[in-house]
Amino acid sequence: QVQLVESGGGLVQAGGSLRLSCAASGRTFSNYAMGWFRQAPGKEREFVAAIRWSGGYTYYADSVKGRFTISRDNAKNTVYLQMNSLKPEDTAVYHCAAGRGVAVTSRTQEYAHWGQGTQVTVSS
Repeated sequence: QVQLVESGGGLVQAGGSLRLSCAASGRTFSNYAMGWFRQAPGKEREFVAAIRWSGGYTYYADSVKGRFTISRDNAKNTVYLQMNSLKPEDTAVYHCAAGRGVAVTSRTQEYAHWGQGTQVTVSS
């Protein structure tokens, strides 16, 4: 059974930084894509960033490009999202997701497993 557990969320002032972690267990994740998505109140879930476990290929939403960095530690089966220069519009629940295959994509349908999420609040 695949489990994804996020941590690292919190309250931060605009311009600050946070690092989210996603600890994955339950299957071999090599060659699978992992992603981060977020959902603000009253809005649809939106793609933030994705990475392939092997090779390190990454993909970002335009809204976070240059500010956020996704990375992974294969030995720890953990994916990270370093968030810098945070803005109030980054406020949301951030979810980690495990892909159905190797495709590094923004499409939610391509992700089979989801974590419960961690709240990120950015004050102005």
